[in-house]
Amino acid sequence: MLIYTLAAAATNVPQNKFGFAEALKQGGFIAIATVVILGIMSFGSFYILFTKFFEQQKIMRQSRDVRANFWRSNNLRDGANKLEKNSAYRQLVDDGLSAEDQYGKMTDSLEAHDWLHGSLARSEASINAKLAGGLPFLATVGATAPFIGLFGTVVGIYRALINIGIAGSASIDKVAGPVGEALIMTALGLLVAVPAVLAYNWLQARNKRIAEHLNSFSTDVLANINSKGAVRPALAGPAGKAAATAQGRATTPAGTTPAGTTPMSTQVPPSGMKN
Repeated sequence: MLIYTLAAAATNVPQNKFGFAEALKQGGFIAIATVVILGIMSFGSFYILFTKFFEQQKIMRQSRDVRANFWRSNNLRDGANKLEKNSAYRQLVDDGLSAEDQYGKMTDSLEAHDWLHGSLARSEASINAKLAGGLPFLATVGATAPFIGLFGTVVGIYRALINIGIAGSASIDKVAGPVGEALIMTALGLLVAVPAVLAYNWLQARNKRIAEHLNSFSTDVLANINSKGAVRPALAGPAGKAAATAQGRATTPAGTTPAGTTPMSTQVPPSGMKN
């Protein structure tokens, strides 16, 4: 007897007619299309976020390798061989060396500095453009996703008003479904837009930092080419100090003494001592 009573009670439990799936069924094609569009936007935003993050991490790792090893080479060609084949910094060096080789073939009296600077600037701009790829999609999602969700909200409220007009009264069972659908669309629009905006700003800030490193490296490469390898950035650490000391000794003319020292022949003996 108890089993039959429990079974009867279970069959009399009211079903939930106001869940997410039920709201989509009541909303029809418009509600389903809105959710699909927002889902595509969300998937695309996270895909761009992760792919650009790994791409930026790769270039930042290359930047650390350049600072550690590149300028310890004898010349730019030897340094370029130490870099990864498809790295951004390898592209800058190769383009700079190619521009240097092509300058001798030009018949116009174009200054070498301007030609090299323009070639490196084009190479740097192409790298920055590749890094910025996909960011306009994030900006578009951040700007339009709330309005797409708002469109679903308007449709849901419109359906609620129709149900009230048909029923002749604003009973909760007539308006709960459409109003719930409207609130869900609003929440989905914000849920898609906010991560896209945060990802756009974060990736843009990292791109600016990478662009600064590329510009600094491009300037050093240009100075090294124009000076025929004489000018190069100072190296950090003991190796850099040793290189600077060796360069200073090499540039000191024979027969002269470094600043701050006194020639042995002109040193004055201490008092009380005779020659």
